[in-house]
Amino acid sequence: MKLCIRSIEQNSAFKHQIIVHVNEGSDGTLEWIKNTPYDYTYSRENAGVCYAVNAAAALSKTDYIVYFNDDMYACKDWDTILWNAIQQRGDMYFYYSATMIEPEAGTNKAVYAPFDFGRDTEQFNEAALLQFAAQSTHQDWYGSCWPPSIVHKKLWEKVGGYSTEFSPGFYSDPDFAMKLWQLGVRDFRGFGKSLVYHFKCKSTGRVWRNNGRNTFMKKWKFTASYFYTHVLKMGEAYRADVPLTFRKGLVYYVSHIKSLLA
Repeated sequence: MKLCIRSIEQNSAFKHQIIVHVNEGSDGTLEWIKNTPYDYTYSRENAGVCYAVNAAAALSKTDYIVYFNDDMYACKDWDTILWNAIQQRGDMYFYYSATMIEPEAGTNKAVYAPFDFGRDTEQFNEAALLQFAAQSTHQDWYGSCWPPSIVHKKLWEKVGGYSTEFSPGFYSDPDFAMKLWQLGVRDFRGFGKSLVYHFKCKSTGRVWRNNGRNTFMKKWKFTASYFYTHVLKMGEAYRADVPLTFRKGLVYYVSHIKSLLA
């Protein structure tokens, strides 16, 4: 967490209000945060992502809320890229993300991988990462859904933040995006030059996993995988002339039937 905060302070173009949620804090985190200038919220037990982010967001004093995980490192000018896009957009109907650089390849096409700059703070090669990020020409992509993400505070409040029925948090991301979709948001975009390094699952590996897949299906009557792949087009190269749409064809109805059987 200390590395995450340092990266935001060191590599941002703007001064940000940093709000930390302390889960348990039994490792000294609570005592440490009390002696810093940062705002914070606290839960005696691990409350998970949904409660934590909602609590922290309630202290926000700005028009925009950015959600970071503590196992991320913000590369230089990550915020400039996002702010320029927001200014160009001109309204609040967007949900934008930076791009995660990860040390190993996975199934998420939106991730920039595999580029290993260390699996923990001891092995972290900060200088090499910053050099890599400065030279990167990674493309923008569809399907902003995961942190680090930015949303207008008015939209956050309209949808009620993260849905606590997904606690501790698995599948709360597509649920939040779907709530924004229902409000009319269609610009779900990730930016290839706004980069963060993700040490990957250093936080989520410490909590029990809710069955968010089923919760999502029962709530929305289709699968999260359908929403990611066929609606948000997560990870596909962004094209300004091709808007996102929600088409109810054969694939949708297969997904719908799966949800009814869940």
